Amino acid sequence: QVQLVESGGGLVQPGGSLRLSCAASGSIASINAMGWYRQPPGKQRDLVADITSGGSTNYAGSVKDRFTISRDNAKNTVYLQMNSLKPEDTAVYYCRYRGSRSFAWYDYWGQGTQVTVSS
Repeated sequence: QVQLVESGGGLVQPGGSLRLSCAASGSIASINAMGWYRQPPGKQRDLVADITSGGSTNYAGSVKDRFTISRDNAKNTVYLQMNSLKPEDTAVYYCRYRGSRSFAWYDYWGQGTQVTVSS
């Protein structure tokens, strides 16, 4: 079992910054990936960025030059630094954990944190 707790969301003006955190607890697999997904109002949930236990990263094209994902394995925490925020970034942001053992993958989601970019 893995539990995920997200924090750091809020209301910011366009051009501002936010830092999201996701703390994982429980049985963390040595081979894993953690990432952030977002769901704007009335839209589907899509990948923002993810990072593997080996440090490989992947970003959505719309955020690649503005967001940075990182992780602290000692704290079992993944971060998303969001700069130059735009109104189009408004969404509920969800943390995701995927862990592998043999060929079985385990998938867990956080509850989500609201990010609103508005003047």
